[in-house]
Amino acid sequence: MTKRHGYAVLSALVALVVALSAAIYVTVDADDGTPRGALGDNRPRHGSHAAPASTGTWVGAWATAPVGGEPGTETAGLAGRSVRNVVHTSVSGTSARVTLSNLYGQSALTISHASLALALGDGSAAADAETMRRLTFDGAPGVVIPAGGQTVSDAVHLTVPHGADVLITTYSPTPSGPVTYHPRARQISYLATGDRTEDTTGTPYTGQTPYWRYVTALDLLSNEATGTVVAFGDSLTDGVTSTTGANHRWPDILSGRLRSALQSGRQLPRYSVVNEGISGNQVLADGLGRPAENQSGLGRFGRDALDRPGAKVVVIDLGINDILRNPRLADPDRIVTGLRTLVRQAHARGLEAVGATLMPFQGHRGYTPAREAVRQQVNAQIRAGSVYDAVVDFDKALRDPYDPRRLRPEYDSGDHLHPSDLGYRTMAEVFDLRTLKGAGQAEL
Repeated sequence: MTKRHGYAVLSALVALVVALSAAIYVTVDADDGTPRGALGDNRPRHGSHAAPASTGTWVGAWATAPVGGEPGTETAGLAGRSVRNVVHTSVSGTSARVTLSNLYGQSALTISHASLALALGDGSAAADAETMRRLTFDGAPGVVIPAGGQTVSDAVHLTVPHGADVLITTYSPTPSGPVTYHPRARQISYLATGDRTEDTTGTPYTGQTPYWRYVTALDLLSNEATGTVVAFGDSLTDGVTSTTGANHRWPDILSGRLRSALQSGRQLPRYSVVNEGISGNQVLADGLGRPAENQSGLGRFGRDALDRPGAKVVVIDLGINDILRNPRLADPDRIVTGLRTLVRQAHARGLEAVGATLMPFQGHRGYTPAREAVRQQVNAQIRAGSVYDAVVDFDKALRDPYDPRRLRPEYDSGDHLHPSDLGYRTMAEVFDLRTLKGAGQAEL
């Protein structure tokens, strides 16, 4: 073969490769992300929303911890019902993915269809029609989640603002046993009969619920954030007694503070904030059942904190239920040892651990002077700096200066344990944002 003939052959091969590449690109671009032949109904297609390759970081925009199996769903689950969960984002992003859990199911959970959309913003179940996206799982419109398991959807392209209400809807056609849920959502979500996953009017959603069901996380591909702060705690983090639907939990307000500080030019890490609080949660003890409902902080720390996408900092506010719910007098050294174990696990994964002092509860039905003494001993060790990398002193900020064993009246919701909305706001406002930069590791 002459050199000139060789160049001609090579040029022809290059031209063939370019032509084939262009044909493949056109074919993929025309695909709506749904496997061909997978749907035999007349469900509306919403164009090509499979998430494209993009810059940014996957971070947690919202999360909640699975708590147990919902009472009353032990046999049928929610077969034949559409569940429309309303969740609130702490950061913006350009693509989204959702985690669904069947942790407390006793049989496989079939989700035949699921969707994601921005709420219309009128406080109902109505969706912004232009943002409706069908979720897929490994390219299929449905998924079967084994008992005890979870699944993550494929990413879909959608511009999601920070502070947005997002509707995550699932439909299960068959009985699945206990529904994995988070009971104290402080947010109203919705139920409809039949497969209404892609309904945008909200009209079929005649049922209301204070629970989050199946969904445990919404992650976003974000150019706004480079990491995630995980608030890990009990009812004081879960936001019990805060105003329903107002997002007045202290992690919500902390997220807003951090964003405002960054917009004003302060040199701080660009982090989202997610809430992994469970009401009644303890450091040491599990709830009843197998798997344990209200699993201990030690038992769930890996799943609910360390494994969150982009996790950089964990803020731990646990210990008060170990004191209140112990049938005998709690051992302060055991509580602190448990907290130190969480911190060691965080350090092993490269996370900073910020810890909170335990707030007062005199006047609550569980109060005794002996339990107050345990709280003081735990707080003394936290303040000494030998437990966490940094400390946020919720106790000092919210206690009554005239009687430090109880909450200040304006910060008390009325049960003498949980804060009012103003109390939750104060918790977030006393948080020193500079601690998010990292404070070195505590000597454990």
